[in-house]
Amino acid sequence: MTKHTPEALQGGRDGVIFRKQNTVIRPMNPWSDTVHLLLTHLHNQGFHQCPAVVGIDESNEVLSYLEGDTFNYPLRDAIATEEALFSAARLLRQLHDASTTFLNAYPDFSCQWMLPGRTPPEVICHGDFTPYNVVLKGNQVVGIFDFDTAHPAPRLWDLAYSIYCWAPFKTHKNDKMGNLQDQIQRALCFCDGYGADLQQRSQLVETMIIRLQALVDFMQAEADSGNPQFQAHIAEGHRLSYLDDIVYLQRNQHAITLGIAPHS
Repeated sequence: MTKHTPEALQGGRDGVIFRKQNTVIRPMNPWSDTVHLLLTHLHNQGFHQCPAVVGIDESNEVLSYLEGDTFNYPLRDAIATEEALFSAARLLRQLHDASTTFLNAYPDFSCQWMLPGRTPPEVICHGDFTPYNVVLKGNQVVGIFDFDTAHPAPRLWDLAYSIYCWAPFKTHKNDKMGNLQDQIQRALCFCDGYGADLQQRSQLVETMIIRLQALVDFMQAEADSGNPQFQAHIAEGHRLSYLDDIVYLQRNQHAITLGIAPHS
């Protein structure tokens, strides 16, 4: 393969996302124009840890490629370190802080997003800030990509789902890591890295549960409307996994909330 030949990238949509030299070529979506506005705005604010918009090629968007290592579940190696966890949380906070000026420029929810916005619209949430959507250099998380699920919402809405994915409070054998105490310690580290306040920590587990139920409802609605991607997710049992995780969080809500409280 020559350096000019597009290279298929692995991920949730195999065979449709390619790397060509220092760019990534991805299919356009109805919300892509809004995401392009967001990415450009973030770069103008000095947040360069996300892709830059290079242009549009027919029905594809062309974005800059973020150099670094990528990982997926089960979490291991560099992505599983405390250093990676803390730097991921810090990066999410930086993203949120940089996005507040975007809300000032577009205050009326007029932009088109894949996911519905939620009130109060404190920041632009990434919507899928997970270990498989970041890049690392060494043990440091240095970049974030795939902003398709970005949408305006409270900070806690994004923080809750992110901690759910990074702790991770998952029960499926391919996704779980450690026991409950291990997961609580990782959630505490993420809260500290983000700078979560007492109120955010006290509402975290409840928000995780609401966020997961909203995701399940969205998946089912998309599948019912004929979306083949979400029909495949339903067939693969993703919906059931999230429902199992909701039960796990409900069962352990008190212990998690106590464990992530600020240090005395």
